[in-house]
Amino acid sequence: MSLCCGAAKPRKRPSRTVAVLVSCCLFLLIVCACLLAALVFVGKHILYNHPHARHVARNLQPVGLPTETERRFWRLPNDTRPVLYDLTLLPDLAAGEFRGFVTGHRKDLVLHSKDLSIAEVVVRKEGRVLQVVDVDESLVGEVVIITTREKIFPGVYYVFIRFGGNLKSRLTGFYQSQYSGSNGVRQIATSKFEPTYARQAFPCFDEPNMKSKYIVHLLKPKNASYIALSNFPVNKTESYDETHELVTFDETVSMSTYLSCFIVSDFTNTETSFNNSGVTIPLKVYASPENLDKTTYAGEVGKKAIEYYVNYFGMPYPLPKLAIPDFVSGAMEHWGLVTFRETALLYTNTTHSTSNKQRVATVVAHELAHSWFGNLVTMDWWNDLWLNEGFASYIEYKGVLAAEPTWGMLDQFLTAELHSVLSLDATLSSHPIVQTVVTPDQITEIFDTISYNKGASILRMLESTVGEENFQKGVTNYLKKYAYSNAVTANFLTEIQGVIGNSWDVAEMMNTFTVQMGYPLLTVSVDGDNYTLTQSRFLKDPTASYNSSESIYGYKWTIPVTYVTDLGKSTDLILFKYSDDKITIQKPTGATWIKFNYDQVGYYRVTYPDQEWNNLFSNYESLSTSDRTHLLEELFSLAEAGRVEYSLPLNLTKKLEQEIDYTPWCVASSGLKNILKYLNGSSSIQEETLKAYVSKIVTPAYQNLTWDESEGDGHLRKLTRIEVLSLACSVGHTDCLLEAESQFNTWIDNQTQLSQDLRSLIYKYGMKNASEETWQKMLDVYKSESDASEKLKLVNGLANVQNETLLSSLIELCKNESIVRGQDYFSVMQYISSNPVGTSLVWDWVRCRNSFAMYPNAGAGTANRAKALETVQNNIRWLAQYKAAVESWVNSTAGGST
Repeated sequence: MSLCCGAAKPRKRPSRTVAVLVSCCLFLLIVCACLLAALVFVGKHILYNHPHARHVARNLQPVGLPTETERRFWRLPNDTRPVLYDLTLLPDLAAGEFRGFVTGHRKDLVLHSKDLSIAEVVVRKEGRVLQVVDVDESLVGEVVIITTREKIFPGVYYVFIRFGGNLKSRLTGFYQSQYSGSNGVRQIATSKFEPTYARQAFPCFDEPNMKSKYIVHLLKPKNASYIALSNFPVNKTESYDETHELVTFDETVSMSTYLSCFIVSDFTNTETSFNNSGVTIPLKVYASPENLDKTTYAGEVGKKAIEYYVNYFGMPYPLPKLAIPDFVSGAMEHWGLVTFRETALLYTNTTHSTSNKQRVATVVAHELAHSWFGNLVTMDWWNDLWLNEGFASYIEYKGVLAAEPTWGMLDQFLTAELHSVLSLDATLSSHPIVQTVVTPDQITEIFDTISYNKGASILRMLESTVGEENFQKGVTNYLKKYAYSNAVTANFLTEIQGVIGNSWDVAEMMNTFTVQMGYPLLTVSVDGDNYTLTQSRFLKDPTASYNSSESIYGYKWTIPVTYVTDLGKSTDLILFKYSDDKITIQKPTGATWIKFNYDQVGYYRVTYPDQEWNNLFSNYESLSTSDRTHLLEELFSLAEAGRVEYSLPLNLTKKLEQEIDYTPWCVASSGLKNILKYLNGSSSIQEETLKAYVSKIVTPAYQNLTWDESEGDGHLRKLTRIEVLSLACSVGHTDCLLEAESQFNTWIDNQTQLSQDLRSLIYKYGMKNASEETWQKMLDVYKSESDASEKLKLVNGLANVQNETLLSSLIELCKNESIVRGQDYFSVMQYISSNPVGTSLVWDWVRCRNSFAMYPNAGAGTANRAKALETVQNNIRWLAQYKAAVESWVNSTAGGST
């Protein structure tokens, strides 16, 4: 009987080949199932508007309803502009409902509304009330259409709408959440509006270019512990009834609906401030009382990052206050009230790991960067989402570098941002950065790796090409020109062009990377000191079929080519235009080796003749950290695509015996673990031989780093220790497993203090062969733990036990939200699926939910469905084409070196 029927018993395992495929692609399938099950994307904002009086009205007729065609539009008519929302929201935390009313000046009567009950509409112009003959709440376009008896002519109209909605059973719009504190379960009301969810909180013009000012009024309990928060400071607080009071906030600057935010909670705060071009601005960090001591670091890094941005952008922070509250999920750049999930906000050096600390720093820096790129200047429509998210995803690294200069953040950009998107963008299920989207599902879909990571990566390439100073000046000019307004990609590129002059066409280069998906592979041929480069589209599956004419550039790119030699880096601008067949570059006189795409700053790949690869291998130690990282990642990726033999990246791993830096080990660990997944069970001798080889090459770094931590250990050494020990334990390194088990047993029996950095590793490998009694002990620890980051580490340990019955119990426990939070459900399923014993259990779970059949129209999950299917096909292809070659290398090389 399958899991979905409520019972767990021994089952026949799938074949090893199927198990490998499942373990390699199951995470994507889980994500796909999550989306198809209608779990919505993490949103972010809310507020209300008034219309301007200059556009031609639609002249709705006084008799009859709009036509069916009119009902079906997803974009609002561009003839009405909001001016001001005067919005009152009255949440009832006990009943789980809210009421509200909003007034605004507008001159056309089509606006967004979803899942709201509209009780009353009043329309006035210059004190005269217009008769409303119909209020049509269309479900197709998520709009409400208000028809008046007389025609609507150009002018300013005052519209009053009274409405109500449900706070429960939702995670978007205006909704209710809860947390467990020392005083029991506490109810809060909060909001999540990005991209298209403000319409679930109040009728509004829910499009990014419909900016408006807001005056917000929020109802909260009179209980002194409860507060109300919104984008701007509190103006006044008045008694509303015996148990509630109404909080009114100052009028905001003009902003998009998705950037507004409303919170009613019993949070408290720590406070600091930042220097805003000579003006002191308060910076408060809010959290539940139990977590308040964990907010200090977020305030510290937020202060340093935003002061850096004020200087970098050459523009002061535009608002009178900045608040950072703990949030239920995700992170969101609401202007002046930036919200964060616990795992992205809370940190102390006694309870959290080094990686937790870095996550807090990067997410805080990302969201604060939006104060300029996204909030001050907003994309005109979601097609250009990358202008918001790509820029914040790149500039966050500069912000963290300013706050934490010893962390090597620019090297980490490769492993944290670039490599994952290079993998995705090498598939046919990718998409262009700039892509036409209309419906809410289409809009939600593009909040993905392409908009964030590829956007960040091509901005990094652009900055390298035009120079840091020119890039910074162009960004400042762009922000000043379009402040409090909206812009498109061409506007940004025009400002960069204006700084560098007309020596070359910025838009031509960037358009080849924004309006077509994918990226190029440069193939190098050598004739003496002359290196000739040709380009083609790089795909993981070199046999994949596509139509080059579907792109206006024919899947060719204008590529800024760079190189480094033993004499230094190239300085001249070298553009390989999309219209050129080839380009020839001469190696500098006296140089003994050359590597193209220094520091992997360009968004492209390079492959060489074997002699050139071997020359780079010989000079591995001479390369920068980023170049060594690039060399490893490039070769593993090229081998996966059949562009080089697998012997090349595997031979390069021999150099790891002298490697001690973090990012090269990240890449090597990932590449080797992926190969081991494919070999899992196919031949126990070859799998064990490869594990023994990896154990051998990781031993020098293992002995250098050890399990012993020192106060003098820097951030990067700590991260490297985690990576190296994790790899060592994963391949059965004897000393590593014994130490993990020893520390785990001491902890579970005596509750001794474990290292913040190593406890996740200790939980995972200490639990591997644990008894049912030990597993239950750890489950009790998990249930009693309140810290969100620590709970995820504990449950990952529970998911690593090599006992199918216990894993089945964990899957059942996931159904109980009092044990596993809903937002962690799919993370736990991923942990179980990564365990070879749990793979088949989660596979049953996926099949029982048969998401593809249940949701033939995938909606916002369409792209993830395509990615999952293509991943499965690529895994099948790998086993068919490369497994034998890898096994041959293992037999001839790894076996002889162990």
